[in-house]
Amino acid sequence: MSFHNRTALIAVFAATLMPAVAFASSDDAWDAMRTDVSAKCIKAAAGSIEKPKAVVDPFGSESFGLALVSGKPKGGKGKITQICVYNKQTKAVELGGELTEKMLNAKAK
Repeated sequence: MSFHNRTALIAVFAATLMPAVAFASSDDAWDAMRTDVSAKCIKAAAGSIEKPKAVVDPFGSESFGLALVSGKPKGGKGKITQICVYNKQTKAVELGGELTEKMLNAKAK
């Protein structure tokens, strides 16, 4: 077998192993991202929601982690939910407006 053929064979073999290596480490990475999204979204919502709780989208989008943060509005009654967007590159979060239960349960027109 020539040098070029051996090199090509090794390259193909290495390429087939790459997804397995990436997959093995991704569970910990995804868990760490979800934990960070939850913590940062809860902290961001603490100004408007008493004891906020976050439900994190397991993977988010390609660029953003996503969560719904819910709880009792500070100084109010009922329950509100805010959409939280987490930039995967900068790790900064932004909150959407307050969505009431009535808004979340409205039927599509």
